[in-house]
This record gives sequence, structure tokens and C-alpha cells, in this order.
Amino acid sequence: MKWHKLGCVYTPTPLHPLLQSHVSNPLPIWLADDVYRVYYSGRDAQKRSSVGYVDFNIVTRNVEYVHTAPVFAYGDDGSYYSHGISIGGCYTVGDTRYMLFMGWQTRPDGTWRGDIGRLVVSDDLRTLTLADETPLIGINPTDPVSLSYPWVLGDAVRGYRMWYGSTHTWDGGNGEMIHPIHHATSHDGEHWDLQGLAVPFARGVAQAFSRPVVLVNDAGGYDMWFSYRSGTGQKYRIGYASSDDGVSWRLRLDEVGIDVSDTGWDSDMIEYPYVLDHKGVRYMLYNGNGYGASGFGLAVCEK
Repeated sequence: MKWHKLGCVYTPTPLHPLLQSHVSNPLPIWLADDVYRVYYSGRDAQKRSSVGYVDFNIVTRNVEYVHTAPVFAYGDDGSYYSHGISIGGCYTVGDTRYMLFMGWQTRPDGTWRGDIGRLVVSDDLRTLTLADETPLIGINPTDPVSLSYPWVLGDAVRGYRMWYGSTHTWDGGNGEMIHPIHHATSHDGEHWDLQGLAVPFARGVAQAFSRPVVLVNDAGGYDMWFSYRSGTGQKYRIGYASSDDGVSWRLRLDEVGIDVSDTGWDSDMIEYPYVLDHKGVRYMLYNGNGYGASGFGLAVCEK
């Protein structure tokens, strides 16, 4: 595949004490016609993240509305999202649409704990409310250190599948953590059976993954995009993997078809992809330099 970059389409400006910088993890939900409500994780002065949104026309590439206040903020001390909310994907159970997120709790030593939580998305897409006072999936024997960035596919008829990040160790021997993609299944979208490692990792090549996005392809298999670090000092890049069954995956990093630019807003890193199809065209929203500090951009997949 080959992605053609269309440029940075939204650059953050200070909007609110809780939304002073960053538009990380763009998550689009269709609003009307060619317009999507793109939720993102913005930061306050202490780098704690809350959720904001803009309305974006994916065809004209115009931002049509900027919401100037967070629609959901990080929690109080002692909550599982006390130091921030990093959004993943959405899924539906019955009539309820959930937005999944990673809840951050930072530690004095510079490490953190992440748990997986859910927000309920209102029908008009204007409000988000906490679904559960406790994590949907918290620290457990399969994921004993930290969890991140969940993505779910499925429904009550076929069952649900989740892919998410799980920290194995903070140092894989080269100063970079081992944080690959794990897999879980559920019959109802509420109770999850943890399956462990899904996407293979390789020290010095791809060992710290984040924000998987999974789509079913025309052959009935699965395509996954994600961001990753190699452990060699190189900053985030966007990667690609494929699977016939959603369980066993093949890393295909050389086939992703997108990389950093020579100059500009995404010349240092590219990360946090979100891939979607709109009117027969496949698009990717993604972040550039500074983990979303420079904005989010758009690319289109060339056939």
C-alpha cells in the first residue's frame, strides 16, 4: 500500500486550562455528509490529558467547528485516570456506544500505570460520561504492569475482539520498554477473556507499540496499523501487520507505505494512526512531531 499525505489539517492552540496543547489520538465519528467529529486527547500545563473535539470535513479538509472546552476531563487523585485520558476506539453494545480509553496514573520514578476504561458517547455526540467507576480491564496476571490504547471489533452476534497494548518490562535490554499488542475476546462486550500476546515484537526493530487500529479486509482477514518504537533511539513510526484470523499476526513494517517527511510538522515522528473508509476512499488520520503537539494530519491510500 502507499499513502499520499494531504498535510496537517489541525494545529492546536490554547483553548481552555485543560486544553492548552496537543491533539493526540484523533478519533473520528461520522456526524453528517462528509463531516466527522474528531475527538482527541489534549493536555494541560502539567501534561495531564482530557478529551476535546473538532468537526472536520474529510473531503474539503476544513475544520468547521472547534469546541473550546473539554467534554471529559482526567479524574481526581486516586481514580484510575487521575493523570490523563488517552482515547483508543469506539464500539457498540446494544444501543450504547462506548469510547475506550487508557487511564493514566503516573509514578514518582517516571513510570506509569495504565488501565482500560470506557466513556458513554451521547447520541448527539456532544457529551461523554464515565461508564464504569472501575476499569473495564485493569492490571491482572496477563497484564501485570500497564495497559494501553484499546481497539474493539465485533457485535453481540459474532462476539467481540479487543487488541490493546501491554507492558512486559520497562527495559528490554536497550533502554526501551517491551510493550506489544495483546488480544482479548468477549461474548457480550462486557466480560473479557485475556488471550495474551497477539502481534510479535522484535527487540531493536519494533518493541514498543501503541494505538492499534484493526479493520476487516475484503478477504475476510485483518489489517492492523499502529505506532511503534524500535529501541534504537528512533522516535515513533507507523507500522502495519496482517492476520488471517485476528489471532496470529505477521509484522509487515516495510509495507506500511508512510514515513516521516523531510521537513515540517511530521518530520521527527508519526504516530497514533486512525484508518477509516469514507465513500470508497481509505483515509488515515495521524499525529506528527511531539506526540500530537504539532497537530493531526490526513493521508489517503493510493489504489
